[in-house]
Amino acid sequence: MLKYKADLKTLVYFFITTTMFVLQWHYGFNWIAYIVYLHFAIAVAVITHNHNHVNIWTKKWLNILTDWWLTAFYGFPIFAWIPTHNRNHHRYNNREEDVTRTYRHTEHNDFVSLIQYPSQSGVHQIKEGIIPYMKDLKARNRDQYYQNLTQLAFLVLWWVVFFVWNWKKALLYVFIPQQVSQFAVMIFNYVQHVHADEESDYNHSRNFMGVNFFLFNNGYHTIHHHRASLHWSEAPAEHKKIEHLIAPHLIESGLWSYLFRTYVMGAFSKGYKSYSMRLERIEKAKQTKVQNNVPVREEANSAVV
Repeated sequence: MLKYKADLKTLVYFFITTTMFVLQWHYGFNWIAYIVYLHFAIAVAVITHNHNHVNIWTKKWLNILTDWWLTAFYGFPIFAWIPTHNRNHHRYNNREEDVTRTYRHTEHNDFVSLIQYPSQSGVHQIKEGIIPYMKDLKARNRDQYYQNLTQLAFLVLWWVVFFVWNWKKALLYVFIPQQVSQFAVMIFNYVQHVHADEESDYNHSRNFMGVNFFLFNNGYHTIHHHRASLHWSEAPAEHKKIEHLIAPHLIESGLWSYLFRTYVMGAFSKGYKSYSMRLERIEKAKQTKVQNNVPVREEANSAVV
């Protein structure tokens, strides 16, 4: 009933995540176990992303059950990915029309912009993506509208049950992991696109090789935007076909090394900061227009940072 045998790995993650939740709830807190549990919370966000692009099962009812499980552990109804990610981000790919564009509030790429992005982007996604999408569904597709509402109802029930049972444990094992899951996937989106060139065919995304084994090849981001319906297990082979077309600095060996270099070392030395391919492109376009005596329209702060 699995569409791809590779998703046996996904099922293993389901089992481990659920088991760790149950064991921690009943046997208490352990720092090592909790850190591992938070890693699986991040993996839940990646699985949610993958499932929204390519459903795991061939049977609709199994996909619906999976929707509910992911909603509970991700902490937000996962239908929200359809208007904000599938129909928005993949359509516009960090361009001006993209609700989730990384430069919406600033062209800088520093620690402040990094930690502000999830909440800022989240508000825009709800107001400009999710709410209009649900209003449209209610008018033209009531079945899907109510199916989406069941995810929300299941999530609320999940919260009520565990917070009533033991609010302290629920905060630790339900709410915090959900927030980590949502925050992490927003951070992934940010670092995968910030200071890349959204107008380029191959330099619109940053790729992280070190996360692929643990996070279902989520680091192969360029090929994912080229073929959104590609199953995660097929990404490595397809990435190799276009790797030579991607700017070398947009292929990072590790996520943590990039974060440390850019947001810690970069705070002390400009040499460690990323440079904006987007602003570089805009500046070159302005210079070309000036040389050709063409009026220049202000698109963004031209300082490359």
